[in-house]
Amino acid sequence: MSDFFAGFDARSALIIVGTAVAAYAIGSTPWAYTIVRLVSGEDVTTHGTGNVGAMNVRRTTGSWGWFTVAMLADILKGAVPVAIAKYFALGTVLTPLGIAASSGDLARPWLVLVPMAAVAGAVVGHNYSVWMALIKGRFGRTGKGLSTGAGALLAYDWRYFVAVVVIGLTTIAVTRYMMAGQVIAAATLPVTAVLVRSPDWAFALLMGVVVYIAHHKRFMGLLRGEEPRFYINDRGGPRG
Repeated sequence: MSDFFAGFDARSALIIVGTAVAAYAIGSTPWAYTIVRLVSGEDVTTHGTGNVGAMNVRRTTGSWGWFTVAMLADILKGAVPVAIAKYFALGTVLTPLGIAASSGDLARPWLVLVPMAAVAGAVVGHNYSVWMALIKGRFGRTGKGLSTGAGALLAYDWRYFVAVVVIGLTTIAVTRYMMAGQVIAAATLPVTAVLVRSPDWAFALLMGVVVYIAHHKRFMGLLRGEEPRFYINDRGGPRG
């Protein structure tokens, strides 16, 4: 552990905190809210689940096209800050962080914490947007972090991204419940970390828990039979 934090000082801590804050600000960007306002003049949070996410854009506008735009925007706000943090900290974007961390080539091993901070900041920013708090005058949960988390994972470790997307979509196709696929995708993250023997399995577990917490209420509703299949239309299912 002492070797891991070799060279770690106050400036190092500031880099990690600054990265998390910057990623949080970017992740907080409410693209779904902005798109719906521009397209229809409506408030996306008054429709569907009330979340500021791509699927709620579909429920509000009835358009798969605007859903795609919102989803890509949310993916980018996760991928961009993580890719930048990873490049400046580790000098790479394509190499999975787990491989970079276990290579033994890092002059300062603690630098792996920088892209981790970016992932956490972006996901938490989407789920608890500071910009939406300013718009609404209250702070609370605004999303579930799926698209933003997927983008962050793509830049962080593409192996996690592939596993989460494939397992999540397969679960939805088999069960026809979107909520089931979302929760299984969250559980897939730490499982994948263990299977590929990545040293960041604890961080993967933490991120999986963060995403699950955002889904917990409706997942319990799914177990009680209250969740509709393919919840894609406004007023077609519960809020939350």
